[in-house]
Amino acid sequence: MTTQQSFKHRVRARMQKTGESYTAARANLIPDPAPAHEPRIADERVRERTGRGWSEWFAVLDEWGAADRPHPEIAAWIRTEHGVSGWWAQGVTVEYEKARGLRPIGGDRDGTLNVSASKTVAVPVERLFEAFADVESWAPGTPLRERTSQPGRSARYDWGDGSTRVLVTFTAKGDAKSTVAVSHERLPDGEAADRIRAYWRERLAVLKNVLEEDGQHS
Repeated sequence: MTTQQSFKHRVRARMQKTGESYTAARANLIPDPAPAHEPRIADERVRERTGRGWSEWFAVLDEWGAADRPHPEIAAWIRTEHGVSGWWAQGVTVEYEKARGLRPIGGDRDGTLNVSASKTVAVPVERLFEAFADVESWAPGTPLRERTSQPGRSARYDWGDGSTRVLVTFTAKGDAKSTVAVSHERLPDGEAADRIRAYWRERLAVLKNVLEEDGQHS
């Protein structure tokens, strides 16, 4: 069944249940937009990697009924039905949930919090990726356990016992400059979020200093 047919089926099912007109039933099945949310990834970038811009994705997901479905099901549907890679399927799902008020900005649907930190460093992106992976050289004792990675692009880690997760992305800013961005997810409360945010800001500053000092001496 196509997305459009599936949505029409849901509209007609609601009409039979409530006695509403088609227009009223359709309006009630499409969620009201949340307060303005600006996705963190540019529209042209998501279109380049997934084939659709944000407004198109949000419309497709609305018609499929994503607002009534759990996060894993939405991401799996984007991946399998639309041929989008796992990382981008997760990203589209998260931005949709934020745009529809299903996920608090800076948090998850289960009430946990996410924090982020980033740093631009005067080294090529490949060098930055390698240095981050050698975590003991700039953040000894940091309890990271790698789950997956794409060299020079991204890496996912479990933190400690795996109750929280860390996503790290790397972006080239030229031949000799790049940015590392850390997103620490599933933090239980504001106190933990503040502590972890400060930790990553401090450690990334150390990483920057280590790499740029090495570059001056090479």
